Amino acid sequence: MTRVVVVDDQALVRQGIRTLLEIAGVEVAGEAGDGGEALAVIGEVQPDVVLLDLRMPHRDGIWVLRRLREAAAEDPDRDVPVLVLTTFDDDQLVLDALRAGARGYLLKDVTLEQLTRAVETLASGGTLIAPSVTDRLLRTLRSGPAPADAQAPPVDPLTERELEVLRLMAEGYSNREISDALFLAEGTVKNHVSAILTKLDARDRTRAVLRALREGVLG
Repeated sequence: MTRVVVVDDQALVRQGIRTLLEIAGVEVAGEAGDGGEALAVIGEVQPDVVLLDLRMPHRDGIWVLRRLREAAAEDPDRDVPVLVLTTFDDDQLVLDALRAGARGYLLKDVTLEQLTRAVETLASGGTLIAPSVTDRLLRTLRSGPAPADAQAPPVDPLTERELEVLRLMAEGYSNREISDALFLAEGTVKNHVSAILTKLDARDRTRAVLRALREGVLG
């Protein structure tokens, strides 16, 4: 059973998410109402996925993401995928969250099926951005001010197979799901993902997808 921690400053929202997830067979191993409490709970229960709101008093979701990224840099065993679950669909907020380390971004108007699929996707190593924000995010990346990593080396051309894998990565598919979709061995998919990260000069899947969107690699 996948274990999650729910971080939201509204107790009623946390209770509602807990009830729905447990109906769907997902264990809520802990809850937190602010960023400081979130770090303590996450460290204690070591969940498979964190569901994180962004707008909270004291320490917000971006602060939590940055602290988790720092902890994972020191100890890879402490790396935990974070799914942002929020009512805010501001383009800059999406970018800030993804750059801070979020591996998924959903709005709170999603269905239970969409939420549980996102949780399982992140738990199995995938990434997921709500389709409702993807198009606007693409426009922001192409027309907005250049990000801090804009001086990254030019993108090496991707093979047709690598582009197929990258498109599925952008849709949130895990390696196993990509393997099934493209009829490839999972080890072959891992090799393609590694090559994609190298060619896009990205340290993880989320940053690879972000750079591919910004550079127009995904069309």
